[in-house]
Amino acid sequence: MNSGLTNLETSMFYLTIMAYFLSMIFYWVWFGFKQQVIGQFATLLAIVGLAGNTTAVVLRTIIAGRPPLSNGYEFILTFCWGIVAVYLFAEFRYRIKPLGAFVAPLPFLLLAYIVMKMGPEERVAQAIPPALKSQWLTFHVITAILSYGAFAVSFGLGMMYLLKSHYGGGASGKASSRIPDLEVLDELAYKMVGFAFPFLTLCIITGAIWANYAWGTYWSWDPKETWSLITWIIYAGYLHARLMYGWKGKRAAWMAVFGFVAVLFTFFGVNYFLPGLHSYAQI
Repeated sequence: MNSGLTNLETSMFYLTIMAYFLSMIFYWVWFGFKQQVIGQFATLLAIVGLAGNTTAVVLRTIIAGRPPLSNGYEFILTFCWGIVAVYLFAEFRYRIKPLGAFVAPLPFLLLAYIVMKMGPEERVAQAIPPALKSQWLTFHVITAILSYGAFAVSFGLGMMYLLKSHYGGGASGKASSRIPDLEVLDELAYKMVGFAFPFLTLCIITGAIWANYAWGTYWSWDPKETWSLITWIIYAGYLHARLMYGWKGKRAAWMAVFGFVAVLFTFFGVNYFLPGLHSYAQI
């Protein structure tokens, strides 16, 4: 039974990465030529990828008998789900298809990392240590997924803003002329950060509660905790500067970009390169 489900999960994983790859290509082609049918295929492929991603996550949950949130493979798979789910919401809610050209590479590259860097033994569902067996783990990682997904979209919006402003607000360059107005990008990035920040705050709070349950202390300055706090400070600074000092434009766009770089380091830099309680090499 589990063998069949595992094979199906593997098939769904490769369907997901292929769909995300093709979606990325179609978004790039649409961005360059703006053919409506190409844009429709790009969105359709993103939806197919999300369906495959969702199926893979559900199958891993059934196989492992727990939420798939306790090792590198599982978290990346769920992280990609969060990015694409938030992106598709933004595309349909705000009619901002060009954003796909900037966001679509992220889930593909993350899944490509699994293929290139993780062996089959690292993808196998394993029993988790007693310290990780807590409902707080589920709440902690779900809030991380929602916040990281929205921060990825704000990163894409920040990159679009910087590209558009580099070409004088779209006065030159056919590609940049397809990007929405700078004011629209700035406002949407702010909304995404505003949506994600409370979830990041909850992520840190639930993580502290979980840490106390698992290790007997709310905060131990573990590298993961430290970098999560650094990421929180960057986005808190973004919101504070915008609300109190009216920061908009390039400064806000750069903060959105740097904030997501901190998000990526919080995951990859800590989980794989810095020793600590959260290192996946130790799980």
